[in-house]
Order: sequence, then structure tokens, then C-alpha cells
Amino acid sequence: MKQDFRQRLKKGPILCDGAMGTLLDLYEYAEQPREIHNATHPEIIERIHREYIEAGSEIIQTNTYGGNRYRLAEYHLADRVEELNRLGVEIARRAADDSVYVAGSVGPTGKLLQPIGKLKLQEARDAFRQQIEVLLKAGVDLIMLETFVSLHELDEALAAAKELTKLPVVAQKTFPEDGAILSGSFPVEVAEHLLSRGADVVGANCTVGPQRMFSIITSMHKEGIYLSAQPAAGIPTLLDGRALYHTSPEYLAQYARELLQAGVTIVGACCGSTPAHLREIKKVLDEFRSSPAGATRERTPQIQVRERSGPADAADVAPDSRSRFARNLGTKFLTSVELDVPRGLDMSSVLDGARYLHRHGIDAINITDGARARLRISSVALSHMLQRDVGIEAMMHMTTRDRNMIGVQAELLGAHALGIRNVLFITGDPTNIGDYPQATSVFDIDSSGLIRSARAMNEGRDLMGNAIGQSTSFLIACAVNAMADNMDAEMAKLEKKIEAGVHVIYTQPIYEMRTLESLLKRIDRWKVPIMLGVLPLRGFKHAEFLHNEIPGMVIPERIREQFRSAGPKAQAVGIEISVKFLTEAKSLVAGAYIMPPFKKYEIVPEILAASGVKPS
Repeated sequence: MKQDFRQRLKKGPILCDGAMGTLLDLYEYAEQPREIHNATHPEIIERIHREYIEAGSEIIQTNTYGGNRYRLAEYHLADRVEELNRLGVEIARRAADDSVYVAGSVGPTGKLLQPIGKLKLQEARDAFRQQIEVLLKAGVDLIMLETFVSLHELDEALAAAKELTKLPVVAQKTFPEDGAILSGSFPVEVAEHLLSRGADVVGANCTVGPQRMFSIITSMHKEGIYLSAQPAAGIPTLLDGRALYHTSPEYLAQYARELLQAGVTIVGACCGSTPAHLREIKKVLDEFRSSPAGATRERTPQIQVRERSGPADAADVAPDSRSRFARNLGTKFLTSVELDVPRGLDMSSVLDGARYLHRHGIDAINITDGARARLRISSVALSHMLQRDVGIEAMMHMTTRDRNMIGVQAELLGAHALGIRNVLFITGDPTNIGDYPQATSVFDIDSSGLIRSARAMNEGRDLMGNAIGQSTSFLIACAVNAMADNMDAEMAKLEKKIEAGVHVIYTQPIYEMRTLESLLKRIDRWKVPIMLGVLPLRGFKHAEFLHNEIPGMVIPERIREQFRSAGPKAQAVGIEISVKFLTEAKSLVAGAYIMPPFKKYEIVPEILAASGVKPS
């Protein structure tokens, strides 16, 4: 009979198995999800387990990695969680002899958790609990949590396991970072974090090949803790939709030796590996066990948790790295002007407008990101051009419509590298109202998710909590509509944005003091500076169009009536209304966000001067 797994850990390195999916591909049983084969082709699953055992694996993982309700629901199998997980354990138990440990494999939900996505933390924990409970009843020897990108989600899976059992738990995160990050403190902080929450073994698996895995483990190593490492067999190429891996068994075994020397106790392999890879690793393991370095040593986990720093305010970022706009926020009345971005490549009108406004002391120029889903030049590129060629700071807009989670974060890093520091985050208009109604609207995350991403980068992390090395210094702005149809819902959205990390709020155009005062009363508890939206109207048709045809725009009837009889004096009336309103409102806000219509940039200095605002 095999001994208690925790006692076995003390005796030295253990060989885990390799990939299940890779072998299913080779057997031409590649349809998803893999777990369905526990019911349809149990003999194939059992054969794969036996092949790994014959190769020397002392731990085999059940074919249940994607066996939670959310992953199975993608294939309309959510009602078969109990069946597929139970069968996965029963098959592994049939294959295992008395010396082989059966690990219940648990992977992530495949969903984004709040506050980034819609899945609540408790919902994720409940799903893990449901799956793990089945694995335990079916008779696993330990629980293996694997391939978790999100540390928060791994926390929920680990908590669910610890609530249900005293059996050992292996907690493995996957690290997509580059070598520079992995050589820092982040991996060991992850290890300490997981140990403090009850994991018996911590480590990494998948995503990276053996060389990068070695970097992770050497950074994660700390005397007295049990580590696991299961690298992928390199980076795959796709051929006819199938992933092909090229790392040889000998190469993988070479780095298995390095991993063992670095202090790994559980060594195995992940995607792309086969029993041939495991046989070579077993040879290395046997050699290591017989060497002085592989001698048995007792280990008592030494846990010293480093707490992460809290969220960064605009003032927390080093002053020399922040924008002038950020440094002046709250110390002077700021002015920001939105420019009209034309189609095509000719940006001369934007550059001319920016130069004119820069000469008149405007603090920042707002550059929209494909407003109304119309094709326009990249807001990152144009913001950079303005800052480089004009010398005025940009308030770059960014939406979640056109880029997935990888894309928006890449754009943010690129913007920061180009010197852009001020970003206004909005969800964006759907593509079906724009130039390309057939285009896909991505919306992986909403504006709150974008804000959270920028805040994380200001803290030196990406959206999933992975270290990015150098912290960014973004001033984070968001929008609010003071005349929304449902102000309670609008305030709930704004609260999410503020909690995500907003430094300043830009309002949609406002025309009456009672509207502004009502908004300020609602948001006073958050103490976030306000940039007041001011859109000078050109005439009656302009007012009617905005009021009736643009979502979120409300032009009071009183003002629309003023324009009805204004005739040729309509533009002067529009300026007069803006001046009167800004004069009354300026003491209540941090600045003015002016949106001159039809490239009438010359009215901006006129409005500011008549309102008693002196840009510098």
C-alpha cells in the first residue's frame, strides 16, 4: 500500500504524468471537451493513464481539468458535472496500482471573475466546491489545482478545497511573464501567498516551456517549501487546426534535471508531452535520487507573506512621471478641449487646432477613439503626434469595443511608452451604428475593467495580477452622464468606476446649474474631481439633433426655445449660454471640458475669457 502523500513528499522527488489532451489528439479523439471521453471512450482514457504509469509516473491526474459547471456549460453538459468527474476518478483508479497516487485535476472556470468580468467570486468557489466534492467522494488521493492564470481564481479554488478536505492540495499557477519579471520577487510572493492559504505544494505548469519554467522555479524557490513544475513541451505550431509541439524528450529531461536541482519535489510535464517525454524524465529522476543532491530531507514550510501595496491614487505616482495635467489637478482650474478627428490620414486640421489652443493656454486636448463607431485614426497614434509635434498634452480616449483584453492592455503599454499619461476610459458605441455594422464588437470588459487595468499597471501589474515590471503613471479618467434616463443606474456604474481607480470624472455636456448641483450632491461622498462638459450649441437644428438623435444628450426645452427664434444670432446665443453657465459653475468643479462644434476652436478662448477663466 502506498504511504500517506504528505509523508511521501518528505522522501524526495515524485514523477507526475504528462498531457492528456495531447494523447487524445494522437488517438484522434480531440473533440471538446476532453471530459466527455470519460463517458464515451473510457478505455482510451484508461490506456493513456496506464502508458504514463508504465513510463514511471507516480502521480496520474484525472481527466477532469475542465470538469466544472461553467466549462461544461459551453458544450451543454453542465448537468453532467457529477457523472463526468466521478467517471474520471474511477477510470484513473482502475489504471493505478497500489503505488500510484490519483490526483483530482481542477482547472479554472474559463470565465472572468468580478470585478473584471461578470462571474462572482462566490459563484466560482461554488463551482469548484461542486466539482471537488465529487472528486473526493470518488476517491482521489490529493487535489491538483492547475493552469490558473488569475491568482484570485486560484484562491477561490484553494478555499473550496480546504473547506472540503484535509487531503493534500497542490496549487499551480501559470506564469505568462517574460524572463525579466520572473527573475524578480513575483513568483516567490505567489508561492508564499498560496502557502499562507493552506496549499501543501505550490508551483507552476503549462504556458511556458522547460527553460522558462526553470526561471520561474528558481525565482519561486525558498528553503523548506514543496515545489511542483510541469512545463509544456515548448511552443506549439498549428497544422490543420492541431497543435504540434517540437520539444524533444531529451531536451525536456535535461531541464527536468535542472528543476530537480533547483528544489522541485513534484516534476512532470504538460501540453505537448507524451509518455516518451516522461520516460526520459524518469531516467533523470532516478539518477538524481541516487546522487547526494537527491538525498531525503525533511521540510517544514517557511511562510513569510509579503502584502501587496494598496491601490495607487493619482498623487501616489512619482511626481516626475505624471503628466502636468495630473500634477495640476486640484491646484488650478484646468481646461480640456475635444478636437474633431477627420477621416483618413490628413491630420493638419487637428494639429492646427491643437497649436491654436496651446497658444491660448489650454491644458489638454481630448482625442476620441472611433466615436460613434466611425473609422478614424488610432487615438494612441494621434495623441502621440500632438504631444510630439505641438507640445500640448493629450487626454486620450480608449474604448473596449475594438480590442480584446490582450489588445487593450498592449495599447495601454504602447501609449505609456510613447509618453501618453492621460486616458479617458469609456465602453464605446457598438459597431452596428457605425461604418462597419458587420464588424465584431469585442467588449471583453467594460469601462470599469479598463480602469482597473490602468490602475493595475500603475501598481506594476496587469489585469490578471501578473507583474509587468515597471509601474505606469496614468491619470485615469471616466465619463458620467448627469442627465441619464436612470440616474440610480448611472450612479451605480460610476461607483464601480471609482472603486476601480478613477482619478477624475468628465461629464457629458450640461446646460443648467440644477443638473450640475444634483450630480455633485450625488457624488460628493467620493471626493473625485470633476471636469465639467460644455458644448456650445450652434443653433436650433443643432440643439434638436443632439437632443433627439444622440444617446445620452439632453438639451433642456428652455434652451432649445431660445434658439428657435435666434436666427442669425444663434452662434452668439450658444456662446452666451455657455459663458453664463460656466461663470456660475466654475467654483464647483476642477475644470472645464469644452467640445466646440464643427471645428470652431476660436470660440474656446472667447468663452473662457468671458467666464473669468484664465488658462496658463
